[in-house]
Amino acid sequence: MAKTKKLPEIKEPLKMLLSGNEAIALGAREAGIYFGVGYPGTPSTEILETFARIPGIKAQWSPNEKVAFEVGIGAALAGSRTLVTMKHVGVNVAMDPLMTFAYTGTVGGFVFISADDPELHSSQNEQDNRILARFAKIPMLEPSDSSEAHDFMKYAIEISEKFETPLMLRITTRISHAKGIVNLEPWPVPEVTGFKRNPERFVMIPQYARKRHTEVEKRIISMREFSNNSPLNRVEPGTGNIGIVTGGVSYNYVREVMPDAPIFKVGMSNPMPIDSIREFAATVDKLLVVEELEPYYEEQILAAGIACAGKEYFPIEGELNPDIVEAGLIKAGALDGSTSSVHPVGFNVLPRPPVLCSGCPHRPVYQALKKIRADVFGDIGCYTLGALKPLNAMHACICMGASIGMADGVQQVSGSKKPVVAVIGDSTFLHSGITGLLDAVYNQAPMILVILDNRATAMTGGQQHPGTGFTLQGEVAPQVNLFEIVKALGVKRVYDVDSYDLDKTIEILTEASEIKEPTVLITSQPCVLYPEKLPPQPFDVDLDKCNACQVCLHIGCPSISHIDQTTEKGLHLVAIDPDTCTGCSLCDQVCPEDAIFEITHEHAPV
Repeated sequence: MAKTKKLPEIKEPLKMLLSGNEAIALGAREAGIYFGVGYPGTPSTEILETFARIPGIKAQWSPNEKVAFEVGIGAALAGSRTLVTMKHVGVNVAMDPLMTFAYTGTVGGFVFISADDPELHSSQNEQDNRILARFAKIPMLEPSDSSEAHDFMKYAIEISEKFETPLMLRITTRISHAKGIVNLEPWPVPEVTGFKRNPERFVMIPQYARKRHTEVEKRIISMREFSNNSPLNRVEPGTGNIGIVTGGVSYNYVREVMPDAPIFKVGMSNPMPIDSIREFAATVDKLLVVEELEPYYEEQILAAGIACAGKEYFPIEGELNPDIVEAGLIKAGALDGSTSSVHPVGFNVLPRPPVLCSGCPHRPVYQALKKIRADVFGDIGCYTLGALKPLNAMHACICMGASIGMADGVQQVSGSKKPVVAVIGDSTFLHSGITGLLDAVYNQAPMILVILDNRATAMTGGQQHPGTGFTLQGEVAPQVNLFEIVKALGVKRVYDVDSYDLDKTIEILTEASEIKEPTVLITSQPCVLYPEKLPPQPFDVDLDKCNACQVCLHIGCPSISHIDQTTEKGLHLVAIDPDTCTGCSLCDQVCPEDAIFEITHEHAPV
């Protein structure tokens, strides 16, 4: 694998069209950030991938978000301005170090990204992490577009260092991926001052932590005054007697629907600029709050004794958009419903349900698990798609690393007569599955673990991890051996499985289901897309042999579909798309009529 291609150094002002993620990465460099660390997770992934391409800095993936946060703490205490990236559920993993780092505070500026995912485009929940910033008593900024995402990084570093505190920059999917014009400035020279000992500040035993808690409370008071006077929070005058408090991507929707409304735009949302909002509220007859997900602004404004309304007009679930915002403003009496400034798209987009790729090595494993009638506990990754039709082969999924613990727990209390199987990917196993397997071994849960090793963090775009042999910046790295890790944890039975061999996979799973102790299967076929797409070796259907039984359709391969040609009974025959078929041969293995064959030179069309 080649090293990551570097970006050209920015030596003079220029304008660029950037996504929010790209803007954050370049804004971080412009803010003098030297070190970036994180774990890939949509919608945050491209931030660190872009940052890693900047010359003269250091960027790396960590096995999980907690480790990334802790590595970032070390860099910041050594005086480096530091960026840590993750998606919203990743912050859950990092909460342990975050809550105490808020006590010690930082030396170099420390900004971490919480990329929230309203509407659950690629997540298991749509939690609103603004609440976590308030919980941790740290400052939080919320940009509304790519330009602000870039500019706020410089503000974030300044605020972090001014108050010696970690800072959350909270974005959402639309901010991450939408593009806008960004004004870029020349890069400064990053500085790293080195670690200086101060045990009373950095060693959080009770006698020191009590004093640091007092400092946190003092800091909140100072930050509240700062927020009320910060240019990040601003009043945009307008016409009418109804004022609107909004921030983040919701600000854009409000501006589109009511371009002339008086608006209080929130940019620094923790601490909330309550005094400034109070002054704004005094200038209007009615105050509305427009925000996605939780009533974060609204509850604090109401708690301060300022009359306002929000969630009675705008939903608490899912993303907002101009149509939803307009409907809420009409309901609230802020707009005349007889006219509309919004022009919704006049057609429906063809549904594109998620599906495992053609030739995905996970698909045969799910066919085998169905064959042995296993209760399957899953994890977060491509293999989660095994829960969907027509596979229907995953029965529970909570979060990264949870599959092993759940299977362990089921066996500890139920003694299930069906095989109990946990499935987990290689990246996810290294992220948070190792301790679950340690528990299963320690407590001797008679369960099967299948590690689906496709040698990539595939769901988020094929990023590197400790099992791939390369770093984020393309450097050759030690490649961990999953077999050695599993055996070191005390697993006695470990099988190497070629998942494309369906019969053998079924045979090994059947054998493993009879073993009354933790047993591990590790698959050996790589992802079909990463690090590069596998060359096709397509199969085809002999229509003279096909009886339209549709068994091949039940494996859920997107390369197989009905055709117009039918049997005498009117049943549709099937065809295989030679342009997308990779030649995994699963369809051939399940076909009861031997009607599927590999295309060779003698079968190739002239």
